[in-house]
Amino acid sequence: MDNKPTKGEYLEVLLRSPKTIFSSKDVSLLWGEESDEVIKKRLNKYVKAGKLIRVRRGIYAKDKNYDRFELATRINTPSYISFETVLTREGVNFQYYGNIFVASYINREIDIEGQKITFVRMKDYVLSNTTGIEHKDGIATAASERAFLDRVYVSKDYHFDNLANLNWDKVFEILPIYHNKRLEKKIKEYFKNYQDNQVNK
Repeated sequence: MDNKPTKGEYLEVLLRSPKTIFSSKDVSLLWGEESDEVIKKRLNKYVKAGKLIRVRRGIYAKDKNYDRFELATRINTPSYISFETVLTREGVNFQYYGNIFVASYINREIDIEGQKITFVRMKDYVLSNTTGIEHKDGIATAASERAFLDRVYVSKDYHFDNLANLNWDKVFEILPIYHNKRLEKKIKEYFKNYQDNQVNK
């Protein structure tokens, strides 16, 4: 049985979806349409008519109120929100960053309508491991422990403001996915410093 939308329903299908951002691949799945050409033409028509917004090449939004985190994880996939974006929100770091930090397969920084998105390259086997990643409303986000490990993994020396906000059992549970001796050694140092600070309080 053919479940493709009928002519007047294509836009409806997108607007009814809980997503605020669509990649061409998302649209292909929602419409059951395999032809890139057909998808592109139809989307262009909706953009011209002001019914959808093209945020960047191959990425579309219902309107200007799209979710910026959702956008950040749709540009390069697989990817997830991590690093300072999570660490600041969870009170592990105090400094505020306007950038959205994303773990991805590429290093690059882009600016979309004044929102800077910083992609930080991770090894494929780390990126594809979902341990310590939460999926909510179509957005993949690292737990604070995973974001902490991600940051130490890509940075040689890094100062964290409040390591007491981490669940250290969880940190050590996630640690093996990186297969990295330097990281293991460094995490033990951070843990010792954290314990020493607790004793001295």
